Amino acid sequence: MDDLLRLDDKLNPDQRLIRDTVSSFVADRVLPHVGDWFEEAVFPARDLAPALGSLGLLGMHLTGYGCAGTDAVSYGVACRELEAGDSGLRSFVSVQGSLAMFPIWKYGSDEQKEEWLPRMAAGEAIGCFGLTEPDHGSDPAGMRTYAKKDGTDWVLNGSKMWITNGSIADVAVVWAQTDDGVRGFVVPTSTPGFSAPEIHKKLSLRASVTSSLYFDDVRLPASAVLPGVTGLRGPLSCLSEARYGIVWGVVGAARACLEAAVDYAKTRVQFSKPIGSFQLTQEKLAWMYVGTAQAGLTALHLGELKDAGRLEPRQISFGKLANVRAALDIARQARTILGGNGITLEYPVIRHMNNLESVLTYEGTQEIHTLVLGEALTGMAAYR
Repeated sequence: MDDLLRLDDKLNPDQRLIRDTVSSFVADRVLPHVGDWFEEAVFPARDLAPALGSLGLLGMHLTGYGCAGTDAVSYGVACRELEAGDSGLRSFVSVQGSLAMFPIWKYGSDEQKEEWLPRMAAGEAIGCFGLTEPDHGSDPAGMRTYAKKDGTDWVLNGSKMWITNGSIADVAVVWAQTDDGVRGFVVPTSTPGFSAPEIHKKLSLRASVTSSLYFDDVRLPASAVLPGVTGLRGPLSCLSEARYGIVWGVVGAARACLEAAVDYAKTRVQFSKPIGSFQLTQEKLAWMYVGTAQAGLTALHLGELKDAGRLEPRQISFGKLANVRAALDIARQARTILGGNGITLEYPVIRHMNNLESVLTYEGTQEIHTLVLGEALTGMAAYR
């Protein structure tokens, strides 16, 4: 499908190479199988992780320790192409790089970095990020998971929920209350007292592993603490990194739905002519393209701000709110164009539509991002 606004003309040669490389990987390794993965509720992380690592996609925006050290726009382009395959694939890469590797890279000790980052960048070790709890999602300050000092050790108790990669992870970055405030802990999942049962019966993000985490007197050495940060600033900075990837990723999901709708409209014949020749269908497609292109413009602008060191969390909230809602609207419109075929896994639309229902909620609900913008406009925090 033509890029009518020529947005990708603004990409440099390295960014275009990343686009084409990731797009080819998704076409070869993901698209032929992802419908079955979605239907069967599986994600072959152990098979895909080394391949993703060999392409430099895990922690690709970080430097050193085997990470690619790309710019923010390159990372965004990769997220876009990954989510054009499936939100679960982009979520895996996002959680690995932005939520598990980033806090170790940013706030970890030299020993923590050396132990985990090279293996995670290569896809040899999988990470997860434990912040959300069963009773505390949008308000992480109320978390009940607690780490208490016992001599030089820490003893961790509590639970987390809706954790991507949780039951397949080798290491969990867990955020817990302490007597000194919220701290991050690097927890090998083989530690006694740690368990991560998978959450089943999902109708969204089925090609993704989602788990609960339980900590029952998990004893950790002093070296498990992330030394570089105390307070919610730590986990919130990680979420900003991941949300930035979502801003780009959902453009890929929207584009995939639009392309499916355009192809279908050209070939589906009703009343003796293709439905793409009817004005109502063309109006839907035109607005779907406008929404996709506007989301792409937003993502590119935020990427340029991030590369310039000028990106603010409230700007990421704007992008996450606007782009996810646009992508979900586009997926729903595409479903109407495909009619009954739109609810089958023969086409990607219902899979993307269901996935986007989760993306709308995770890493900040649309309500929270709305209130972030409301505070930016009025100076008054409505959620406090």
